[in-house]
Amino acid sequence: MTSDQEPNCGAENETSDGLKTYGAVLQALRDDANLTQEEFAPLVQYSVHYIAKIEQGKRFPPRDLPQRLEPVLGRLAAKVLKAAARSLNRKRGLAAWFQQWAALEEEALALYTYECRTIPGLLQPEPYIRALFARRLPPLSAEQIDRQIAARLERQELLRARPNTFFSFIVEECLLERRLGGAEVTAAVIDHLLQVGRWLNVEVQLMPLRQEDHAGAGGQLYLAEMRPNQWIGYMEGHDRSSLITDAAGVSPMLQRYGKMRSQALSHDATMRLLELRRGAL
Repeated sequence: MTSDQEPNCGAENETSDGLKTYGAVLQALRDDANLTQEEFAPLVQYSVHYIAKIEQGKRFPPRDLPQRLEPVLGRLAAKVLKAAARSLNRKRGLAAWFQQWAALEEEALALYTYECRTIPGLLQPEPYIRALFARRLPPLSAEQIDRQIAARLERQELLRARPNTFFSFIVEECLLERRLGGAEVTAAVIDHLLQVGRWLNVEVQLMPLRQEDHAGAGGQLYLAEMRPNQWIGYMEGHDRSSLITDAAGVSPMLQRYGKMRSQALSHDATMRLLELRRGAL
C-alpha cells in the first residue's frame, strides 16, 4: 500500500534549491538502478505522484525515505540520500549543487582531491577565499562574499574535527605560479599549506609544472570512501556538479588518482618546495 501522507511534509509548492537538489539526487539514484517512477514508487510504499513531486523539488521528502529506499537501491544509495536530506537544513553560504557532497564529506573515512583550477576549498585561507569570490561573475555583494567565506571556513573544520579521516590533496603547482590575488594572498596560501601539511591526517602533493606523464588530463576530481569500503566520486564546474555512485563510474577515477599520486611530488618534497616558494615571494 502506498502513501502520500507524512507529518510535516510541507507545502506542495515548496521549490527551494535544497529541495531541487534532493529531488535530483533521488532521481539519479533511481535512474542508476534502471527503475522508472512507476516501478520505484510501490517498492518504497509511496505513490508515483508523490515520488514525482519529490524529484521535481515540489514536495518536502518524508524523513524515512532513505530507510525505505535502502532495501531497494542498497546501503550506499541510502547514505547518499541521507546526505542530500541534510543539505535541506545546511547553513547559508554553500551552493545547492555542492551541498550533497559537503554532507558526504562529514562521514567519509577518506577524502581524495585533485584540483587544477583553484586551491582546494578545504585548504584555502581566508585571503584566498575572499580573492576568489571578489572575482566571481555575476558579481557578489559584500554581504554575500562574507557569507561564502564564513561557510567555507566552517567547512574546513573537518580537517581538525575528523582526525581519523585521511585527507589527500593533489594540487597543480601552476596554481601557486598564477598568484591569484597577488603575492600577499599567495604567501597566505603557502603558509596555510605548510601549517596544514604538518597534521597527521593530511597529505599534500604538488603536481610539478612540467610533468610529461600526467593522468589528470581529464580535469579535477574528488573521491570519498564511505562505509563499508564503498567509494563515491564527484566532479564540478561552472556551478554544476555530478555525483558518481556506481562502481563502474568510480573505478576509473580511483585509477587516475592512484596514478597521479605516483606522478606528483611526495608530501615531504612538496613541503620543501613550498618553503622555497615562500622564500622567493
